[in-house]
Amino acid sequence: MTERRRRIGAYGVCRDAGGRVLLVRASPRSVRPGTWFLPGGGVDHGEHPADAVVREVAEETGLAVTVTGVRDVVAEVVARPPLREHTDGVIYDVAVVGGVLRPEVDGTSDGARWVPPDEVAALPLSGLAAYALGVRAVPGPDPGPAGPAAAPGRRPRPARGQRFGAYGLVTGPDERLLLTLISDGYPSAGRWHLPGGGTDFGEQPAHGLLREITEESGQSGRIIGLLAVTNHHNRVAVGPDGHPVDWHSVRVVFQVTVPEPTQPRVLDAGGSTAEAAWFTRAETRTLALTDLARAVLGGGCRQDQP
Repeated sequence: MTERRRRIGAYGVCRDAGGRVLLVRASPRSVRPGTWFLPGGGVDHGEHPADAVVREVAEETGLAVTVTGVRDVVAEVVARPPLREHTDGVIYDVAVVGGVLRPEVDGTSDGARWVPPDEVAALPLSGLAAYALGVRAVPGPDPGPAGPAAAPGRRPRPARGQRFGAYGLVTGPDERLLLTLISDGYPSAGRWHLPGGGTDFGEQPAHGLLREITEESGQSGRIIGLLAVTNHHNRVAVGPDGHPVDWHSVRVVFQVTVPEPTQPRVLDAGGSTAEAAWFTRAETRTLALTDLARAVLGGGCRQDQP
């Protein structure tokens, strides 16, 4: 049986004054020994990805870095039989502020070095590293399980969960904003939210957002930029079934334009979206907004904000 699993990772693109890029090599303890990665790794429960990349770079290379901006977000699916693992990777630009370069001791990496630009393409790179460094295009969609998927059945409810979602600051030609109303029975019910939601297994964040916008409002959008990466940790979240979960969400926010807006209508009826509508900036100030929508509309989310 094939099991599907998801994780959130944070990785750093770091260059020295000569343009060399910092890379780490996977050790025999890793599932991909000998592969070269951007320094970084899994985001701990409740941890902001910007904090995770600083921690991971220090562990793997001995260098202290600071985050200077968000470069991109990209998904990669890797087969580790009988597991197929989907990583939502947040890629930051980082700069060295201290430390001495050294390899990780007794970890999942065993080498760290500055690699000249003309040598990068010759290395066996991870998909995320290759994409971030311009060696390869964005990884393709998940090809599906190599064998039969794990049999469905009633699974125990987790005591805590981690979720990756993609949301949009969506505008039309007249600068009106598209918002969605959260349905009864869902967290923040009755509040207006940014269009978007959780991405599917094997789906790129940008593709997932455009799909969500269509399902929630019937609009066809085009992504024009990445605005922010936000972190939300709710230790007492309650799902639609009333079950409490220690919930950690990493949410990326894109800027999206809808060249030919139409009257919004919810295509995915019966889900978490009750209604969708266009609003002027002034009108949004009178609405009950979610924390994310309020922060983004108020300019409180910046690309380099941990």
